[in-house]
Amino acid sequence: MELKHIQSLFLKHKEASISNRYITNKHIAPLLKKIDKKIKVESIGKSVLNESIYGLKIGNGNKRILMWSQMHGNESTTTKAIFDLLNTLLDSTSNINYILEACTLYIIPILNPDGAKVYTRVNANQIDLNRDAQNLSQPESKVLRGIFNTFKPHFCYNLHGQRTIFSAGKSNNPATVSFLAPAQDDFCTVTENRKIAMEIITVMNSTLQELIPNQVGVYDDAFNINCVGDTFQSEDVPTVLFEAGHYKNDYARENVREFIFISLLKSLDYISKTEITGYSHESYFEIPENDKCFYDIIIRNAKLYDAENNGLIDIGILYTEKLVGDKIEFLPKVITIEKLNDFYGHREINANGHKVLDDTGIEIEVGYENVFVILNNEKISLLLK
Repeated sequence: MELKHIQSLFLKHKEASISNRYITNKHIAPLLKKIDKKIKVESIGKSVLNESIYGLKIGNGNKRILMWSQMHGNESTTTKAIFDLLNTLLDSTSNINYILEACTLYIIPILNPDGAKVYTRVNANQIDLNRDAQNLSQPESKVLRGIFNTFKPHFCYNLHGQRTIFSAGKSNNPATVSFLAPAQDDFCTVTENRKIAMEIITVMNSTLQELIPNQVGVYDDAFNINCVGDTFQSEDVPTVLFEAGHYKNDYARENVREFIFISLLKSLDYISKTEITGYSHESYFEIPENDKCFYDIIIRNAKLYDAENNGLIDIGILYTEKLVGDKIEFLPKVITIEKLNDFYGHREINANGHKVLDDTGIEIEVGYENVFVILNNEKISLLLK
């Protein structure tokens, strides 16, 4: 499937009713009601706080693919892309019915509805569900495991979002999309099973390089059996981790939403048409491993009051994401004050040797939280532009 065709499908089928970063059961309820007449929609369990966890089944093919999103409640970009994908698959004019003839998809759009509601990574018991694959101590974990056992997927898609700090390698390129074929043993053996997951990733990466060259990364594959992806991979089901990351000025993750959609549709197209053996997996190892080379803002070349420090220093700032009402606000916080020669800012400000002050005229320190600084008697906003 050509990239231009996938892009045109996205533009036509992007679900306009959900956007930005805050996505909950309340937001997807009307969408589930709308598609309930076309595909199977069911409540497959309850969260800690008795919120419904929904499962969607579409297609009638022999190749079974299980997807789940918002295992971490504050990672919603992939949920948006799922509904864009569903709109596309359900429209007969998309001319991709061959995917549904070859594949059956089972999708859990929000696995952690309690975390989604309060915009936290963890569930209501403060448990990271992605470290609960063995203990299965949480109801949400049991729901996912139950679907895995009954649906018996041939492929698993573990859909996540990542912070703005990640770079594709040690570079000035943000890790806009990242993947991983998780390890399935302590030795990170490149098994036949992992090769299949790697081959799928190479196909998605090849397409993304046309749009975001050098902005795709892979995660370290250190094995952790408590992680869901590692567990499913260890049970010989090829599993792919998706991470929706940062794109220039895209804190709402609307551009990245499209890149995830493209990845999903391209991979489904490939799976539906191909008997994947893992033979074509080698280029997976050419994708750079993620590093942490970014701050949201770096103020360069700032002067300190410290008389013993005759040099200039840099100030690294990260946004804290805070739920206010039904919107996410990005609040700047000073994380470090040191030379940051090996780091990059998604936004950079040159202090040109001036002191950087707070609103009372005091030099800012690590932990400073405010929406602006004073630089050369000028108020500089740190808010998103």
